[in-house]
Amino acid sequence: MADSRLEDQPLAADTFARLPQGFCALVTGASGGIGRALIAELLAHPHCGKVLAVSRDVSCLAAHPELETLEADLTTEQGTASLEEWLAQQLDGESETGQPPALILNALGLLHDEREQLWPEKRLEDLSLAALTRLHQVNAFAPALLLGMLAPRLRRRTPVIFASLSARVGSISDNRSGGWYAYRASKASHNMLLKTAAIEIARRNPEALLVALHPGTTDTGLSTPFQARVPEGKLFTTGFVARRLLRVASELPPIASGGFYDWAGQAIEW
Repeated sequence: MADSRLEDQPLAADTFARLPQGFCALVTGASGGIGRALIAELLAHPHCGKVLAVSRDVSCLAAHPELETLEADLTTEQGTASLEEWLAQQLDGESETGQPPALILNALGLLHDEREQLWPEKRLEDLSLAALTRLHQVNAFAPALLLGMLAPRLRRRTPVIFASLSARVGSISDNRSGGWYAYRASKASHNMLLKTAAIEIARRNPEALLVALHPGTTDTGLSTPFQARVPEGKLFTTGFVARRLLRVASELPPIASGGFYDWAGQAIEW
């Protein structure tokens, strides 16, 4: 249930006022709980004209006339190359409606994987190279490579928003409980890579906004094994989180680029 301090209201008609009418949005990690909720909100909003959704498995995404899907694993070079080729076909052709995405939402994320026997570490002795490598690959390297692939589009002098899901546990100064080594480190790496990219992109496009967003504890498969310890009122629905993240991303000014914010719009220390 959402925190009662911030009412869960539908997105306002002017939520994406900085972006052109009928803008195109790109959502990666689209089949996850938050990814699906982001897509639903965008497709329902009158200001958004088209949504491009990318995931390893797009079978769970309901058909919609304004939704185009691509099945690709963005943690691999082949998946990134497939996305680049697909975007060229979708957006760079002769079609009058072709336009680069003005809103990019990265919802890729990994905390645990039962099949790969990956779980958050409680002790240093639990660390493994496999966990460190895999979590960095998904949580840090894939978003950075996505940014690199999109860089020519982000540098165009036009309003553009790139928002990527991070986690408060990736904050070094906020770490008071320890544990969860690989996940914490991968999210800290994610934040540094995004911050560095934001500095570079701003030199060419002062209207670009690149931000790391913390969604809070959301009722998805990622948090399921740990929900018993979540305080009352702090486990959010995917719909609430999607609306909050979209509001925060749309309301932040370009000067906030490179920042780290939570679902309530509050800055998080690095």
